[in-house]
Amino acid sequence: MATEASPRRRRSSPDKSGRSSSTSLMENLLGLLRIRVKRGVNLAVRDVRSSDPYVVIKMNRQKLKTRVIKKDVNPEWNEDLTLSVTDPNHPIQLTVYDHDTFSKDDKMGDAEFEIKSYIDALRMDLSGLPSGTIVSRIQPSRQNCLSEESCITWTEGKMIQDLCLRLRNVECGEVEIQLQWIDLPGSKGL
Repeated sequence: MATEASPRRRRSSPDKSGRSSSTSLMENLLGLLRIRVKRGVNLAVRDVRSSDPYVVIKMNRQKLKTRVIKKDVNPEWNEDLTLSVTDPNHPIQLTVYDHDTFSKDDKMGDAEFEIKSYIDALRMDLSGLPSGTIVSRIQPSRQNCLSEESCITWTEGKMIQDLCLRLRNVECGEVEIQLQWIDLPGSKGL
């Protein structure tokens, strides 16, 4: 009898708390947001005649970045960055930097965007819609960094949002991105 009791005790001690913390992470996780950083348009010059731009995306404590594109103020990254989403009310920050070898990287502007409208569209049951159907439109305003209308579209069984973000705190520049949702098995889901 004594040998049966000891394994039970081991299971319920530190092991259990480790499991419950990882379980609670999955319980709070709604899913993954894939952000395709497509390209920059007319970015600011920070070196002699050009810039070596890269993008940093931040949400809560997550921070992801693209590769550096050398000597290009109209860079094409076409790079996917994936964030774990636990709260769709948190805004996402996007910052463009100029990579410098011998000094601190220069900031080339920033933007912020919300994903609430996108998440709301995802929660609709749209499985029967034809591909290419525009589900929602978000207009540029003082409350967002959109430089043009952003459409949330049902495309080939997936909800996609294209955004063109005007950079703030800089003389010029825009960044084009695309959002796509990834359901994660075992997560809370939408």
